Amino acid sequence: MRVTVFGANGLLGRALMQECRDQDITGLNSQQADIRNPEQVRVALHNTHPEWVVLAAAYTDVDGCESNPELAFDVNCRGAIHVAEAAKEVGARLMFLSTDYVFDGKKRTPYEVDDQRAPQTVYGRSKAEAEEQLQRTLPGCCIVRTSWLFGVGGKCFPDTILKLAATRSALDVVDDQRGCPTFTRDLAQAITQLCNAGATGIIHAKNSGECSWYEFAREILRSAGLKTEVRPTTSAQFVRPAPRPEYSVLSPSSLTRYSVAMPTWQDALQRYLIERSTAMSLKS
Repeated sequence: MRVTVFGANGLLGRALMQECRDQDITGLNSQQADIRNPEQVRVALHNTHPEWVVLAAAYTDVDGCESNPELAFDVNCRGAIHVAEAAKEVGARLMFLSTDYVFDGKKRTPYEVDDQRAPQTVYGRSKAEAEEQLQRTLPGCCIVRTSWLFGVGGKCFPDTILKLAATRSALDVVDDQRGCPTFTRDLAQAITQLCNAGATGIIHAKNSGECSWYEFAREILRSAGLKTEVRPTTSAQFVRPAPRPEYSVLSPSSLTRYSVAMPTWQDALQRYLIERSTAMSLKS
């Protein structure tokens, strides 16, 4: 299977390149093909002529999107359309990585793929609009929504918590936002399985289970053997430019239909910590 990945230098992109080594895979970063430039995208896909295009490139700074809405839509929406149009031209299938931020976070049961989009942030709106336009441009595309992504080689919640714990005796972490942590390696494996299955439509892919950020932080430190105290607090104490959804748990039912199962987030965390430790040892 020939696969071209846009955003190969990102958190998920790196994992895709590592997990899909047995495929005929080409990874492109923004210097090689800026998805805001339709001609660069078109040339890249004509050169690689993939069977599948995985669009992992995105502007994911949720707070940054609030102050840079034009950039957010240029990358996350218009850039996605450029990729879809080029994929259609070369006869490739498209997998677009989306987010739990397309929802409003007001449910109290896991979000299903057909729940109404109601984004509350610029980032969420840019992704929601991209989803709608992609389904019109390339009806057979696959949209994979995920959440709370973490992995080695970039900024993520576990890495931040571990770095803060190295210099502080106590951490305050919000306990009124609930979601699904997702390990990049597990998501990359799920993406490969979905491509092999010829998946279409919207799919929710995340590690099994759910937690609050406070519960996640507590498990990170416990698993790392650190004694730093974690204290629960509220979102009101950490006001951010972009509001965070109170509840963004994604239902796994759409993934189950393809017979794809992802490990628990606790299991994923253990493997992340081992990989992170190994990577740090190699750097020293």
